[in-house]
Amino acid sequence: IIRSFQISAVFPHLTLLENVRLGLQRALGTSYHFWKSEKTLKPLDARARALLAEVGLDDLADELTVNLPYGRKRALEIATTLAMEPELMLLDEPTQGMGHEDVHRVAELIKRVSKGRTILMVEHNMSVVSTIADTITVLQRGAVLAEGPYSVVSNNPQVMEAYMGTTEGQLQGAH
Repeated sequence: IIRSFQISAVFPHLTLLENVRLGLQRALGTSYHFWKSEKTLKPLDARARALLAEVGLDDLADELTVNLPYGRKRALEIATTLAMEPELMLLDEPTQGMGHEDVHRVAELIKRVSKGRTILMVEHNMSVVSTIADTITVLQRGAVLAEGPYSVVSNNPQVMEAYMGTTEGQLQGAH
């Protein structure tokens, strides 16, 4: 199980390759061998580059992370998460604070990497939810209000009342 929070958790003064390699290093069992030469990590570079390619960052592998825009840092965080080969990914508002172009890119990325794993995500952007989610669960005060595919849940009067304060109109998102 791997979790990701709203604020991107990457090492800003390492390269993208080095960030992903840290995630891969865990499998080597050498996480605490900080006295060893960095050359011992070279066998991880090919897999790190493959993960960067999977999230569309392969051309930036040697760039310092601090130079990336926010949306690309989120993509890098997904690559480092994938490096640990999780069966379950917990994502807390993965598109929060992004521009429209980055929201679409990250939503597509999450959809792509969801194959073969379960993703549990908290997200309030209905356009993102409608494109990514297979099953949506709407909670109100800790209780399940509705559950099912977006087309059903988004038209549920109780959900509309809880989300918009009225049953008039539609939830904002893809219909």
